[in-house]
Amino acid sequence: MAPRDDVMSFPAPTLPAMIERPSAAWRREVREQQQALAAGTLSPDDAYAERLWPEDFTDAVDAALAAYQAEVAALREPSDDELFAAAERVVLALNDIDEEHGHHIETDERDELCGYIENVLIHIGVDIRALCARRGGDRELLTAGRDW
Repeated sequence: MAPRDDVMSFPAPTLPAMIERPSAAWRREVREQQQALAAGTLSPDDAYAERLWPEDFTDAVDAALAAYQAEVAALREPSDDELFAAAERVVLALNDIDEEHGHHIETDERDELCGYIENVLIHIGVDIRALCARRGGDRELLTAGRDW
């Protein structure tokens, strides 16, 4: 069947590429430290990235964040319940990942992950403060189910 000229097609929903997942920054830091170790410009005692963010852990986090980003990008005029449900799913997935991989989510990682969860919603036009206030809470409410 030939395409019709009177029908518009729209690309699949996406979020701006500028939202960098924390896992991308972790991978970059691991790679940079590996290169510095190989070049002899970094002492093995000062190399921390691979211990903090092992590849299997980083891959699992990245997959969970990608699924969250795709879910949010596909929402059309989402309700508060849909937004909180998407955030809860990624938080629970990250809880499982952290447990399965030996608790690599520490303070800095927690801040980065919470920031990413918020930024994905902000980029689709959600006012995080107002969203959480409608449920009687502050920004912490969005990631309330986290164990990390």
